[in-house]
Amino acid sequence: MIATFGVLIGLGLLMWMAYRGYSVIFFAPVFALLAAAFSGLPLLPTYTEIFLPNLANYVKTFFPFFLLGAVFGKAMEVSGSAESIARTVMRALGAKRAILAVVLSCAVLTYGGVSLFVVAFAVYPFADSLFREAGIPKRLLPGTIALGAFTFTMDALPGSPQIQNAIPMRFFGTDLYAAPLFGTLGAILVFVSGLYYLERQRKKAAIACLRRVSRAELPQDAAPPHSEQPASAVSLTTATADVPHPALAALPLAIVVGLTLLLQKIVFPRINLAALASSSAAVKFDPHALESAVNNWALIIAVAAGIIAAILLNPRRVKGGVALAINAGVTGALLAVMNTASEVGFGNVIKTLPGFQSIANALMGMRAGSGPLFSEAITVNVLAGVTGSASGGMSIALDAFGKDYLSWAASAGISPGLLHRVAAMASGGMDTLPHNGAVITLLAITGLTHRESYKDIFAITLIKTAAVFALIALNSVVPLG
Repeated sequence: MIATFGVLIGLGLLMWMAYRGYSVIFFAPVFALLAAAFSGLPLLPTYTEIFLPNLANYVKTFFPFFLLGAVFGKAMEVSGSAESIARTVMRALGAKRAILAVVLSCAVLTYGGVSLFVVAFAVYPFADSLFREAGIPKRLLPGTIALGAFTFTMDALPGSPQIQNAIPMRFFGTDLYAAPLFGTLGAILVFVSGLYYLERQRKKAAIACLRRVSRAELPQDAAPPHSEQPASAVSLTTATADVPHPALAALPLAIVVGLTLLLQKIVFPRINLAALASSSAAVKFDPHALESAVNNWALIIAVAAGIIAAILLNPRRVKGGVALAINAGVTGALLAVMNTASEVGFGNVIKTLPGFQSIANALMGMRAGSGPLFSEAITVNVLAGVTGSASGGMSIALDAFGKDYLSWAASAGISPGLLHRVAAMASGGMDTLPHNGAVITLLAITGLTHRESYKDIFAITLIKTAAVFALIALNSVVPLG
């Protein structure tokens, strides 16, 4: 009992400190060791032999995706491509559909391979201006960006190059396009439900504002509800001469998506991995390791090609900014990967504790009366919540139970593709608790606090979580894989 209490107190304190604005990179090991102390584990060995190795393994495996995604996003920003796409979508839809415009702008960039963190940076200035023009409270902006960048394009839509969609490949032998029908239906459900929620919140805010005005609660010189910060200097109606045409601006995104599809579906399946493994006389590679890594190669090559295309697209504007883009991308990638890796280290310490073992056994004990998809969704969701990281929680869950789910699904006649899609979508559910690195970064970008805007982010999280289980229930009636 005391061990379980230690797990809960460690997690609770980490969330509370993150809610207060403290760095999870610093406090994740602190509260991991606190939880370990409740279980009687020696602190220094736990730190050096459990926390740090798991942190390092996560960085080793997934740093290329963080790095290339961040550099790609900065290249899109420096070349003006991200600005061109965001302006085009927002100008086409206008202020009356400001929320839809922001969601679609984020979705296009995210599905094209731009890092989630970079999307928030790229879209925020234009979204802020659009919300001001439409008179929408700024507190709704983080939830709007979260819907567009952190949900359906992150892990539901087939082919998404985001890391949350890439991780299950090495556990289930799948590719980015696993379970396309399940994922597409999930994306539609999350998109429509999330948009409905945000529009409803917008209307409620407008009604509340009118009531305050009608009661003369606001003096004549009072600031409008949106103005928590000075007005942005960005104007959606002002053309920028050196911004590429929208069709050209979207080319790097198309290259990432198209090249990934080409390599994963056509080119790499024809490679003789056994011959490749023994092609060097000096070094012998494990054919099984290459088989699990081959889809990662496709994504690495595709994003690298996207970076080159973004730079070459607008050389006049990029001139002198390549070093800036690379350096800024590297800095952003290091912060993002260390936030997530620290949460993975925290989660792995928690995973070794007796209190967690009882929780894990309860999760896996749900076999009776439930199928592998339901059990997997619960497990991934819980661990994503514990670690505050979609990729971190999913990695821990699949490391621990991936083989069990694969054999269980095979005996139930369920395809590995469905396991892939359910794990990816479930990871993007309860991961967005207050200590989540993406949530902290998003609030910092928008200049808002958890107290002001977290409610709407959490509501989007609940919608995302509910969609996974709704589709699992539907799949039991009408097979979606």
